[in-house]
Amino acid sequence: MESKESISACICQKAEIAKIVLMPGDPLRAKALADKYLEDTVLFNDTRNMLGYTGLYKGHKISVMGHGMGVPSIGLYAHELYSQFNVESIIRIGSAGGLDMDVEARDIVIASGASSNSTYGNAYGIPGQLAAVADYDLLEKAVSTAREKNVKFKVGKVYTSDFFYYPQTGLNEKLRDFGHLAVEMECAGLYWTAAANRCKALAILSISDHLFKPIALSAIERQDSFTDMMEIALDTAVAFAD
Repeated sequence: MESKESISACICQKAEIAKIVLMPGDPLRAKALADKYLEDTVLFNDTRNMLGYTGLYKGHKISVMGHGMGVPSIGLYAHELYSQFNVESIIRIGSAGGLDMDVEARDIVIASGASSNSTYGNAYGIPGQLAAVADYDLLEKAVSTAREKNVKFKVGKVYTSDFFYYPQTGLNEKLRDFGHLAVEMECAGLYWTAAANRCKALAILSISDHLFKPIALSAIERQDSFTDMMEIALDTAVAFAD
């Protein structure tokens, strides 16, 4: 099933999309990142206001574009970027709810893999469960970058949910007890899509709230204050850019 209204329908010809794309869920966060960190930026996409920019970071061509909410949304945009625009690597930069008791607001979680209640991966026709895992090269570079920046981070599995408001009780406790660091809504979809296209993917997440602690950032704080996450992603991207 394909939509006639895809990002390929409204690409600005003034810029090519880079080989590596950073993708926050919120397109306004994509704009904020481009305005703050990229030079010589041009807008390559504004279809449905899913803003996408290409520019230079430390002399390397980097793109940044929103991906929306949920596995189907990131799956659509990631598939088109991989299959139609020669993108080789995507790094999701987004917020997540903490599950592990050692993580706090604004801490960084680098997702080595993702469990999920989504059935999106079933469409690829592999019997059983298709593993949703990060690309090791991207992961290794992100970890070394985080260490160099001396920021607090953890590496491990997250849980990708199709529900923001899950209708049953007890799930969060089970996820925590099985070692999940955080819960979010897109990581597994990105990892499955990357595997299907034989491309690279990674999710670097910043904790915006916690399921077992009374901490939460406002929408404005989530948009504007995730500096460590964005800089780790940008410096990781440099190693995989043109």
